[in-house]
Amino acid sequence: MSAKSCNSSWGHSLWSAINTYVRRSLALSCLVFGVWSAWAADSVANTGRYAYVIPVDGVIDLGLAPFIERVTNQAAEEQAAAVILEINTFGGRVDAAVLIRDTLLEADVPTVAFINKRAISAGALISLASEKIYMTEGATIGAAMPVQGGGPGAAAQPVEEKTVSYLRKEFSATAEARGRPARLAEAMVDADVEIAGVIDKGKLLTLTTDEALAQGLIDAEVADRDDLLRQLGLEGVELRDVEESWAESVVRFLTNPVLRLLGVITEIRTPGFGIPGAIGIAALGLFFWGHWLVELAGYEELLLFALGVLLLAIEVFVTPGFGFIGAFGVLSLLAGLAFSLLGPGSSAEAVVGVVTRVMTSLLVATVAAIALLRVLPRTPFGRKLVLDAGMTADAGYVSPPVGDSALLGCAGIASSPLHPSGLALIEGRRIDVVSEGEYIDAGEPIVVTRVDSNRVVVRKR
Repeated sequence: MSAKSCNSSWGHSLWSAINTYVRRSLALSCLVFGVWSAWAADSVANTGRYAYVIPVDGVIDLGLAPFIERVTNQAAEEQAAAVILEINTFGGRVDAAVLIRDTLLEADVPTVAFINKRAISAGALISLASEKIYMTEGATIGAAMPVQGGGPGAAAQPVEEKTVSYLRKEFSATAEARGRPARLAEAMVDADVEIAGVIDKGKLLTLTTDEALAQGLIDAEVADRDDLLRQLGLEGVELRDVEESWAESVVRFLTNPVLRLLGVITEIRTPGFGIPGAIGIAALGLFFWGHWLVELAGYEELLLFALGVLLLAIEVFVTPGFGFIGAFGVLSLLAGLAFSLLGPGSSAEAVVGVVTRVMTSLLVATVAAIALLRVLPRTPFGRKLVLDAGMTADAGYVSPPVGDSALLGCAGIASSPLHPSGLALIEGRRIDVVSEGEYIDAGEPIVVTRVDSNRVVVRKR
């Protein structure tokens, strides 16, 4: 075969391979384009065919904020018709409501507040931040003066003026952003705001459905969800009730104001280590994890807490007695716990209040633990947990050996460092001893002060 014939055959094969590759590529491209076109057409067809409904009930806590943010972002991405917040709450944390307010003002999807019964305090701010507000018959909105806990058994107390001033302007700015009467929003927060014919000075503003409608604060009164959709012009739109994920439910549980000190109290009330210690550590871990997720606890709080634990461990296992290191460890521990309960920008008064509550909780838990230790051994259940056996002479239990008892008052020299236990040379014998708590160097003169059972107690001479 000639060279010309070989070259012609090789060229024909190459062209055939290229032609096959191109045809297959075009076929695959057409398939991909067809699938994409069908998906895009279906997405366009479904745009605006459903609306998300978020329940806002019970206590408004910091775990609710990321839940609402997730749903609004998802609704915006899916081009949903609206996000409807069905509100029935007496309020909750101000910082949580502010985070939700910012999310609603920045949302790229229509937001609707459907007040089904009441939107009090923090619930009022969330409602004002929504684009539209609808209320059912007999519902209420308002009463948003911030308060702080008055301690165990005490009533809540008003906060300082600068906090009221901040929240008043927060309500006012939110109402202005949505084109609503700002003065009405301010009167919900500050009792000094007076509006002729609406609210007198010295009283907080709370409006019923009819009053809010007459003042132009809300868009309309509705009977139920179907009536709401009709007035929104969304007849035929599917309502999708959104539920929290398990992780969001856990975060809300851990950041609930009633339960936020559970980890601290559990750790204090479980002495020793083993199952009780493991439960205590797990409770503290959950406590910090929940506050980490909602950005209350950061590296600073964790480091303060870890430093406190480290210093207390040094005080217990390295340096005898209780001094500066132990005191600083306790302060560091309390600071880490207290700051993890505070949101950003908290006032000095709020800091003092939280520290007071933490210390009160620890004190109450300690007293309860002492009482429990006294009462538990006397109960039928407690008797099963406590060894109740007499160590009698008939059973082979005797007093300290005569030789050890004779050492009482004898002098000697520490053969090894005592912190607090070690060896000592007394009356020509090497004996295991323990100091009264002080650190004694090797070679220091000592004297025996007490002989308890098989333990010889010494101190510096």
